[in-house]
Amino acid sequence: MAPLVQRTMTEPRVDCDLPGPRSAELLARQGRRESNARTYPRHLPIAPAEASGSFVRDVDGNVFIDFLAGAGVLSLGHNHPELVRSVVAQLGLLTHGLDFPTPIKDEFIEAQLSMLPAGMRERTKVHFCGPTGANAVEAAVKLCKIATGRGDIVTFQGGFHGSTHAAMALSGLVAPKTAVPNGMPGTHFFPFSYCARCPLDLSPATCDTNCATYLERSLTDGNGGIPLPAAVILEPIQGEGGVVPATADFVRRLRTITRELGILLIVDEVQTGCGRTGTWFAFERYDIEPDVIVASKALSGIGTPIALILYDEKLDTWASGAHIGTFRGNQLAFAAGAEAVRIVRRDDVLGNVRRRGAQISARLTPLMADPWVREVRGRGLMWGIELADPETGRPAGDFAGAVQSRALRRGLIIERGGRDDCVVRILPPLNVTADVVDTACSILVDAIETGHP
Repeated sequence: MAPLVQRTMTEPRVDCDLPGPRSAELLARQGRRESNARTYPRHLPIAPAEASGSFVRDVDGNVFIDFLAGAGVLSLGHNHPELVRSVVAQLGLLTHGLDFPTPIKDEFIEAQLSMLPAGMRERTKVHFCGPTGANAVEAAVKLCKIATGRGDIVTFQGGFHGSTHAAMALSGLVAPKTAVPNGMPGTHFFPFSYCARCPLDLSPATCDTNCATYLERSLTDGNGGIPLPAAVILEPIQGEGGVVPATADFVRRLRTITRELGILLIVDEVQTGCGRTGTWFAFERYDIEPDVIVASKALSGIGTPIALILYDEKLDTWASGAHIGTFRGNQLAFAAGAEAVRIVRRDDVLGNVRRRGAQISARLTPLMADPWVREVRGRGLMWGIELADPETGRPAGDFAGAVQSRALRRGLIIERGGRDDCVVRILPPLNVTADVVDTACSILVDAIETGHP
């Protein structure tokens, strides 16, 4: 198939049934040759050919607003010209550097540390991992176990930390675990502050952040069955779990509990980091300081893979080679990531995230009047609409799937998550414009309001 010539894309347009004939051909070939574990093409049956900014064109010429953005990887949209130039320039210098110091790596590290809260910058160390968020989670857990000499880890129901062995063990989703026996031992799950579906089945009138109280009592009860853990790992906003922001009281009490007991707090910012919520890291919204930060997805801004952990220097007790990875020296990612930080500052991208987040809230919050909408929630440019049967209250995963399909046919790419995939999710580029947000929200609202079961 001859490639399409890239053209300006400014609005969605779908001119044929999906998948179109050329997409159908590629999807069929993929089905014959690629792993059965593939996911996105099963629900979004297109074959992308080119992209620019917030738009994607498939091989059949259909144009879509991309509010999946590489699952949050493309923080500045597709093919940002300045990021492309920075990668191209680095291609002629050095592409792979293992863990040697290089000028562009040093520049990238300086940029990342400069985005931390002022009180953390001088005492934070950086460790580069294999180029996935899951590998960084593995590194964070290993670091905490080595630093404390303890082996147990506390995690939360509904959380997602990756699909490698330990990361999967720390994730709430049960289905992938059933086929892989003998997960990481010493993992303890606790309720998350998911107030729309209170895990303790309490009403708002009687709840005083009882999920935090339950955790505190369990960890301080000599007969509670849990040895003092090495760490607690937390997503400030559960992403794959359905865009569930932790309440401020829950996070602050959790930080107090862990600090008092000498337990390290790992904050998983793989999806929420690099500006997604309107601050560089989501934990800043809660006015806390974690011991370890896990970051990956949007670090380069353009999709060149990279992952790292940032941690308090007092934890730097592991030995040389304690956590390695051949591709932890991705110079192209360093070049793009350093440039991305400059662009974020220069263009007030975090301000745009907050403004567009307010715009999305204004457009989507009225959906709460719809009997099939249980909750609209989000922060910055990370939003979810939870759908539920109004009679039974059960998660409406089939309806969410239908909404996703209708939105795609109208030119909008969105994702699902949460229990039974009942949450329609959006992750726009952080530099998305008001006009594109308005068009996308109109498509999404129409897909929900006109498609009730």
